[in-house]
Amino acid sequence: MKQFMMIFIGADYTDLGLSPEEMQNRMGKWFAWGNKMGEAGILKGGEALHPQMRRVVGKDKIVTDITSAEVKEIVGGYYTVEAKDFDEVQEIAKDYPDYDLGGTVEIREIIVFDR
Repeated sequence: MKQFMMIFIGADYTDLGLSPEEMQNRMGKWFAWGNKMGEAGILKGGEALHPQMRRVVGKDKIVTDITSAEVKEIVGGYYTVEAKDFDEVQEIAKDYPDYDLGGTVEIREIIVFDR
């Protein structure tokens, strides 16, 4: 088995103007999806990320604070999952709760270095 990251990219919920009820319903979908993967033994970790960002760029290390409203898409979080290949993770990603909001799941295999 290999480790993969599913990186969740889309708009921030607050910027979309979701009501508190819509937010609660959406979070219920996320928890159900995470629980399903946890019960199957494939979810190894993950976190949601705050929408506020700070970038440090280039040789001069220019620092910029960025809000979610300033960018089209943000990385909202990630899950680490265990699967045999990309196809299996793609199947897992079919239940991603935010496709209806234009969200994207980027699947990346984790490189394991010998230490």
